[in-house]
Amino acid sequence: MSTDETPSEEVPEEAAAPEVAAETSEPAVEAAVETPEVSVPEPEVPETEVPSSDLPELSLGGGTSTENYVDPDYVPVMRGKIDRFGVAMGTGRRKTSVARVRIKEGSGKVTINGKSLDEYFCVERDRGMILAPLKLVGKEESVDVVVRVNGGGTTGQTGAIVLGIGRALQGLVPESHHELSASGFLTRDSRMVERKKYGLRKARRSFQFSKR
Repeated sequence: MSTDETPSEEVPEEAAAPEVAAETSEPAVEAAVETPEVSVPEPEVPETEVPSSDLPELSLGGGTSTENYVDPDYVPVMRGKIDRFGVAMGTGRRKTSVARVRIKEGSGKVTINGKSLDEYFCVERDRGMILAPLKLVGKEESVDVVVRVNGGGTTGQTGAIVLGIGRALQGLVPESHHELSASGFLTRDSRMVERKKYGLRKARRSFQFSKR
């Protein structure tokens, strides 16, 4: 009889064990549910509307443009000179042409080798190129230009005179250096005719080849 009673007494104890486990597990689940992760709210930053016109433009290669930047410490080389009589002088070269230019106060006359500008240069393009530096500085009608040029042809002499006038104006009006330089009136054009080669007809032109 004692053996029959022991299983009957142990069964309620085993059956009660899961209930205790269940009772202990429920608070753990409830604790996990009741304690969610609290995230700290980020401070709100007021949004400012920027008009599209004030937004910076994106550019490749750099953020600042250096087109109009002028170095304050830059000292230009003054090619033009002024003699004791107040006459500005400049020498220009192009190909095999050499032009010596003198600029003095006057009424706007341009004399080239003893002839007027219209008489010496018949092409309007050449006359416009010669007067361009004078128009840029604003001295077209307030100075007289006397030029002595030799060597080369029409194109070479025109380029030499333009460079000579630009250098003379640089000495006469030093503050106009940057304008003259940016326009190319102070740059020597170093292009020359390529020399003829031995065994060729010209610099690169060969003699006609005969198959027979």
